[in-house]
Amino acid sequence: MAQPRYKQLVDRLAADIRAGRLRPGTRLPTHRDLAVREGLALVTATRVYAELQEMGLVSGETGRGTFVKEALPRGQGIDLSAWSADTVDLSFNYPSSPGQTDLLRVALRQLAVAGDLESLLRYQPHGGREHERATAARHLASRGLPATVETTLLVSGAQHGLTTAAMALLEPGDVVAVDALTYPGFKLAAEANRLELVPIPAAGRGPDLGALAALCKQRRVRAVYVMPTLHNPLGWVMSATRCRDLVAIARHHGLILIEDGAYAFLAEGAPPPLASLAPETTVYVSSLSKSVATGLRVGFVCAPSAWIPKLERAIRATTWNTPAIMTAIGCGWMEDGTVARLEEEKRRDAAMRQGLVADILGPLKRVGHPCSYFVWLPLAQEVRADEVAMALMRERVSVSTALPFSTSAHVPHAIRLAIGSVDLATLTRSLETVARVIAERTY
Repeated sequence: MAQPRYKQLVDRLAADIRAGRLRPGTRLPTHRDLAVREGLALVTATRVYAELQEMGLVSGETGRGTFVKEALPRGQGIDLSAWSADTVDLSFNYPSSPGQTDLLRVALRQLAVAGDLESLLRYQPHGGREHERATAARHLASRGLPATVETTLLVSGAQHGLTTAAMALLEPGDVVAVDALTYPGFKLAAEANRLELVPIPAAGRGPDLGALAALCKQRRVRAVYVMPTLHNPLGWVMSATRCRDLVAIARHHGLILIEDGAYAFLAEGAPPPLASLAPETTVYVSSLSKSVATGLRVGFVCAPSAWIPKLERAIRATTWNTPAIMTAIGCGWMEDGTVARLEEEKRRDAAMRQGLVADILGPLKRVGHPCSYFVWLPLAQEVRADEVAMALMRERVSVSTALPFSTSAHVPHAIRLAIGSVDLATLTRSLETVARVIAERTY
């Protein structure tokens, strides 16, 4: 059977893009001009560009046109890793403090002579052993959370906590309100659980709560995923007033609040967590990944006691229990003050790195927090994020574009720099490269 003519055009344009005959950044004809040139109906020309966009070959930008995209590396900030041994990774944060390796050696030696070592080789309770849950609860309570043994569970990192919350508390097809720019890991959890994410625009230092209230009147919203303290990627800390207003909306509409506190330890003096304002409708998720080490897959979920059995079943369905050895080490470090000390060191380290960002990037527009491990760089109107990202990749610097963070049809031209994963000398050189590459494309 002969292929439809518009499909032939799609294949021809796709082949030209892949072969480099249409170079990245090339502006393609308008929908109307393409229709006239190829003898197509306007709606068919629109369909051609829609299929190319679905293939990841072009991007349509309101008011600017349709452009050939750069072929960004796999992942674009979701499957995050350095692309080669000589690539500087500014796409993913795994902050570390000096001496952490020695801390691990000491912890392993102490564990080796512990009296209950054999118990670590057995299955554990799904939400953690009672004394470990008690340790985690005390850790969370020190952050202002209403955490008890009965309301606290151990999970394999914050990503696992978010996934189990979605599995346990939501149904396929449920509508979840999220920030228009949000953590890519929650997007993956929502996709796996077939949830519908609806974006809420930003309004200053937090989500537009008026837009959320309006959405709740139009749709049956089931939950809100929110990062009130040190939002990733925008770095905001919501005010106490805005937190109370969000809680009021949640109570009025019967919403579940999924509160992500993965980076909250970096923001001193922040308002109390949402879970302390509305413990009956909030599930709070955090971990030791950023505050201690990403390889220490120990996280926490604090939730109303009525939700705990559902969450335990989700843990059983995914991991059965957290790795016992890592949990023992993590709990030991929470108890002896090591976690608190590492968090203080990382707050100072993040502030110093943000100082470098300010010094080197200078006049470039930046969005962030003075003690965070990332910075958001909105680009000038004439600058394309995928082109910047690929130019930096050629310079052996990996960054994230806005695409993995975006939940709306409009993806802003911006890049996110993760500044916590490299030494200061490397960070300095890499920031200088970022500043130069952006300056070369700005006019």
